[in-house]
Amino acid sequence: MKLIKTISTISFLFAILIGNLQAQNVTFEKSKAFISQFEKADPKKITWGYLTVPETWGANDGKTIKIAVTVLKKNSASKDSNAIVFIQGGPGASGIDNIWLWSRHPLRENNDIVLFDVRGTGYSQPRLDQGLGKKFLEILAKNQSEEEDEKQKTNAAMSCKQDLINRGINLDAYNSQAVANDLHALKAALKYKNWNVYGVSYGTYMAQVYANNFAGDVKSLLLDSPVYDISTYYVENTSNYMNSLQKVFKICKDDKTYDKQYPNLEKIYYEVIADLEKNPLTVAVDKTLIPSGTFTYNAEDFKVAVQQALYNKKLVEVIPLLIYQFHERKGESLGNLVSAFSALLSMDYGVYYCVSCNETLPNNDFLKYEQNAAQFKGLNGGISFYKSDFKVCDAWNSNRTIVKKDSNLSNLSAATYPVLVFSGEFDPITPLDNGKKVAQRFGKANYIEAKTYGHVPSFTKIGYQVVENFIDNPKQKPDLDIFNKADKVKLVTGITINKGVAKTGKSIGDQDPIFLFPLVTALLLMLAFVFTYLIKLIKKRYTTIQDKIVRIGATITSIIGLVLFGCLVMAILKVSEQNYFILAFGLPETFNYIFLMVLVFFTCLILTLVYYILTIKKTDARSVVFSVIFSNILLATYLFYWGII
Repeated sequence: MKLIKTISTISFLFAILIGNLQAQNVTFEKSKAFISQFEKADPKKITWGYLTVPETWGANDGKTIKIAVTVLKKNSASKDSNAIVFIQGGPGASGIDNIWLWSRHPLRENNDIVLFDVRGTGYSQPRLDQGLGKKFLEILAKNQSEEEDEKQKTNAAMSCKQDLINRGINLDAYNSQAVANDLHALKAALKYKNWNVYGVSYGTYMAQVYANNFAGDVKSLLLDSPVYDISTYYVENTSNYMNSLQKVFKICKDDKTYDKQYPNLEKIYYEVIADLEKNPLTVAVDKTLIPSGTFTYNAEDFKVAVQQALYNKKLVEVIPLLIYQFHERKGESLGNLVSAFSALLSMDYGVYYCVSCNETLPNNDFLKYEQNAAQFKGLNGGISFYKSDFKVCDAWNSNRTIVKKDSNLSNLSAATYPVLVFSGEFDPITPLDNGKKVAQRFGKANYIEAKTYGHVPSFTKIGYQVVENFIDNPKQKPDLDIFNKADKVKLVTGITINKGVAKTGKSIGDQDPIFLFPLVTALLLMLAFVFTYLIKLIKKRYTTIQDKIVRIGATITSIIGLVLFGCLVMAILKVSEQNYFILAFGLPETFNYIFLMVLVFFTCLILTLVYYILTIKKTDARSVVFSVIFSNILLATYLFYWGII
């Protein structure tokens, strides 16, 4: 009798569950490619689609949203339904835009890769915001006080909030709990029994909430640069940053070569802050980034620039150079940094504030934040870029009843699936201590300290190796000390500053055929002229002295121009392999001969052009000679445009 009653109860609850899911209208429909470059991709290798889910889980109000999903099918012919779902950070960054990293990731060999854009983000519908980040960049670019920056940032965010309300968006429906429900529905819709969950940055918090709520969905859990305690995420922001930066100061101080190039680096850092507070530095920038064509660096911009540099190992290596460029007020190179700000602000800030103001800022104490920042006297407060989020969320949450949504993660201690946690040595936002504590939250987690790296170290050559072994061989103990083999941080020294190098590298990298066609044509003409006229000069085909001189001049100029351009391209390629970020400042001093060649090239070009003009009536085939001289002028024009000279 008891057995029958138990079966009846289970059947009743199951029926309720099924009915509730049906009422929630969860469906998955395929769509065309979200990214144009993949429109002709083999549909057997990649699937695009939308998961339709309730905007508010459990509300049954009929309102739905669409989650954009991309599935990269595994390369192997294995019939195992292994899959990895990737949860991007931010909150508000696109997961699908990472397809370029994942398309050739070693994990794809034996696993389907499931990328998705968190509700309200990227290709998901509706997208909550499409322009707030650009407004923030324009605010940062202005020459105004920290208080005015915060005021304008808050006003822009509130305008975004009102737009969301006018569009009927439920601001409370965008949080980690909702994302966990979305993931649970997505796994079922894609017909995976379970999958490997891979979260990075703030996506690690969402991954923990998901694993806590739906443990049966998780085959293994990988957390890179994890959030541990949501209530200290902002409170300890300043100390996390400064503790990481102190490591750079120590490396510089302990090495004689570095200390000679960048003496008293820590002292200079604080002097720059004091200087920029009194005398902001205005630099010229590309108008496609800032319509005004200028960006004014104040102390807060400087602090966030250094903080962001700690995210990436190669950027860590240029931090001393960056600090000294500000100290010497070298605006010609600092203008190149604005594109980095633009990338930082490219995520969806509508989602960012919905999530942050729903579950993060309400759990962080502003007084404790200020106490934490006050430890660092010369810093004059924390980083305004993050500090201002307190004011934004105070305004965002006005006239709303906010219940602190600090998720209960107690179920994680009973996890039976394999867990791997990464933390980067220089990470300024989710430091090493976070990773250790997150690992301790689980029964048997593997913790890896990624020495010499910053944020998200699993996306490195060593990281790829560790992750691949962990996912494909979950029973095998990972090499927890593998990052000890990583190359040491090598601070960049001996750089010749030239703002044109970065622009040249970008043009070459973009490979825009319309832009580069005239240059390539000119180089080919110069090359053809050199071969043709060297032969004719050797065979003494020219009888007048004027013909010989003008052709010798054009030949020498063309040879120097061709060698110059070739050396410049090779230098850029070589430096980009070593550390791409050096190009934002210039080239190592070992390439100074290139800048000398530029001067020689322009001198020869001017002399040849002047002589040609003076002897034009006595020159045979003057149109041919002029076409070659014009080709050299065109090369010179490109060098001027790039800013090489």
